[in-house]
Amino acid sequence: MMWILFFGALIGPSLCGREKFFGDQVFRINVRNEDEISKLNELVNSDNFKLNLWKPCSTLGLPVDILVPAVSLQPVKFFLKSQGLDYSVTIEDLQIYQEMDSIAGDFPDLASRVKIGHSFENRPMYVLKFSTGRGCQRPALWLNAGIHAREWISQATAMWTARKIASGYGKDPAITSILEKMDIFLLPVANPDGYVYTYTQNRLWRKTRSQYPGSPCTGVDPNRNWNASFAGGGASGDPCSEIYHGPHANSEVEVKSVVDFIQKHGNFKGFIDLHSYSQLLMYPYGYTTKKAPDADELDEVARRAAKALASLSGTQYQVGSTSTTVYPASGSSVDWAYDNGIKYAFTFELRDTGHYGFLLPANQIIPTAEETWLGLKTIMEHVRDHLY
Repeated sequence: MMWILFFGALIGPSLCGREKFFGDQVFRINVRNEDEISKLNELVNSDNFKLNLWKPCSTLGLPVDILVPAVSLQPVKFFLKSQGLDYSVTIEDLQIYQEMDSIAGDFPDLASRVKIGHSFENRPMYVLKFSTGRGCQRPALWLNAGIHAREWISQATAMWTARKIASGYGKDPAITSILEKMDIFLLPVANPDGYVYTYTQNRLWRKTRSQYPGSPCTGVDPNRNWNASFAGGGASGDPCSEIYHGPHANSEVEVKSVVDFIQKHGNFKGFIDLHSYSQLLMYPYGYTTKKAPDADELDEVARRAAKALASLSGTQYQVGSTSTTVYPASGSSVDWAYDNGIKYAFTFELRDTGHYGFLLPANQIIPTAEETWLGLKTIMEHVRDHLY
């Protein structure tokens, strides 16, 4: 009991005022005798972990299902292991997966959840596919978010956008016309292991959670791991660097899952990656200051998108190529997309410009998502009207 009180004191403050954050998991615990039931009850009855008993123990030998908040994952796992209780994780990242299932369930003729792979720590990677179902391998647009774990506003904006798209079809002329001509694939959490780690261990973690023999540090920057001038400027060969590019291009299974899916599909026309922060809207290239062949058109589209975004709340975005707007960055997702024939490739760096940085308050989620949607819609409409 003292152990529970101790760890509860450590995580208790982070549970205060807890909103509907992502990262919660459902544990299935197998109890085999009365002693194990007693240990489990000790855990469940503690107020420190805010556990939610989904399926109580009624008969020995039958499993017990418990919802575990993200901030309680590590101490609960430690308790179960230390007490010899057998368990498995049946639902990874409950909130996001629940919302994805909810959208697919609410709009079954338009939205579906598609598994594209798994993370290094074996978390499933799901995308939401929005399609009117007319024809196969239709022109498509990829919307990416959360590739850097700590950029929580990107994942939240992606989920808001998903429901906006689903609920708008048949009602909003722009959304309807876009989906009549192309499909949209939305990956809300491109780095699931890192994302969970920001809830359970280190709020400002950026990289993946991969481990390589002989490496003194964990993780790779997944936005330096794509096969676009890999290991060039703006990336590091130091495994302990925040911008470590990894041992080779596509070494991160999270990156390779997206690459394989897009290449197998073969008809993507747009690729948009949501990040934070700085309020920037950028296009290729990041790995060179050389002007991309379509730079003039991309710049014009980006400026119209930034103007549309600013029309809601006055939020100002800087526009330009990645290398000239911020810094050189080789091995990025949008450069890979562009080099692989996806002409309309853009990076959004969402709110703000540094006052809160990665710790943007929850009350800015909806305003950020709403204004970002206006920029996204402008780009999607351009892609719709300029299929190639």
